[in-house]
Amino acid sequence: MLQVLSSAWALLLGVCLLMVGNGLQGTMLGVRGDLEGFSSFEMSLVMAAYFVGFLGGSRLAPEMIRRVGHVRVFAALASFISAVMILYPLLPNTIAWALGRILIGFCFSGVYVTAESWLNNAADNTNRGKALSLYMIVQTIGIITAQGLIQVGDPAGYEAFIIASILVSISFAPILLSISPTPAFDTTKPMTLRKLFETSPLGCVGMFLLGGVFSAQFGMSAVYGSAAGLTLTQLSIFVSAFYVGALLLQYPLGWLSDRMDRRFLILIAALAGGGGAVAGFLFGTDFKMLLVAAFFIGGLSNPLYSLLIAYTNDYLEHDDMAAASGGLIFINGLGAIAGPLITGWLMGDAVFGPPGFFTFIAALMFVMAGYALYRATQRASIPVEETGSYAAMSPTATPVAVEFAQEYAIDTELEEQESAAAEK
Repeated sequence: MLQVLSSAWALLLGVCLLMVGNGLQGTMLGVRGDLEGFSSFEMSLVMAAYFVGFLGGSRLAPEMIRRVGHVRVFAALASFISAVMILYPLLPNTIAWALGRILIGFCFSGVYVTAESWLNNAADNTNRGKALSLYMIVQTIGIITAQGLIQVGDPAGYEAFIIASILVSISFAPILLSISPTPAFDTTKPMTLRKLFETSPLGCVGMFLLGGVFSAQFGMSAVYGSAAGLTLTQLSIFVSAFYVGALLLQYPLGWLSDRMDRRFLILIAALAGGGGAVAGFLFGTDFKMLLVAAFFIGGLSNPLYSLLIAYTNDYLEHDDMAAASGGLIFINGLGAIAGPLITGWLMGDAVFGPPGFFTFIAALMFVMAGYALYRATQRASIPVEETGSYAAMSPTATPVAVEFAQEYAIDTELEEQESAAAEK
């Protein structure tokens, strides 16, 4: 772990600052939208726009990097992010915010691709898993920290947006001044979605559903908090609870993932996450119960992302793992675009109102659990000793990070095979 920190501390610091800025602007838009009189559905359009841009960026950023290099892409995209954050309070309009969110989503995706390429270059076979874990921890800590900053200044003013812009602006200074050398960049041609689905139907369906769950958390939790009448302090704690849960439950589920049938673990995690959403729906007027619901939804849905990737890898040949990463990210991105739109509709006064937020998450989690149970009847499970390793990742990961995790899984599996052969 110390070796990873010594070689990539500047990168991790920059990523943490980026995530603070990203988390702050996302939550502040939910609060500010309520103050501006935007409806839940209008805010859902704004929040979904981020994932439209993110999906586009994950497809186009690799080509940009190949054409002009990591440094130029990183600096240019981060500058756009900083500029858009300043413009939000100046242009309180649904269309303007949606266009800004598309641009910010595109830019953040490109920034993540660049950062993850650097991280991959800084790691080797001995510390690849630790590098991934640190990267995920830093991202999560950044989002949690952001929630404490939303209380700085008046939500109807400019202070929080200016702080977010400043954080993003200074985030790339330690990276651009300290990271060297610039890594070579290449990506694998993606596997067709049809072949990917034939290989792992549960992996594909699960990633699509999970995209909707995560985007509802990331994009609509602040909108829900504002619509439910939470104070600014309560809202920041509520949003933080999702990511505290993700941070604390990621590794217990990862430990279980390497020791039991992954389909059964996906089933249990999805059921428990759906149960947390039902609790939020039924007892949403009790703030303590809201925090419990958010903790378990975030704590179970975020590890499911890594678990579904590990499960899919179990059915892939080593040479196909990298090719599958782009398809998994694309499927997850489609679900993420739909998530806020459906959540915003369900939160409308004519449907469920604010509790529609939990209704949507519960429905997706229970469908995932049901499909995992169905798939368990369709083919035999792979023996635990033959499955690959679990690598903790954030749902904001790009295909670069997924390939990075798959390299770790391959390296770990080969080491285990060599160790077993040596014992014989």
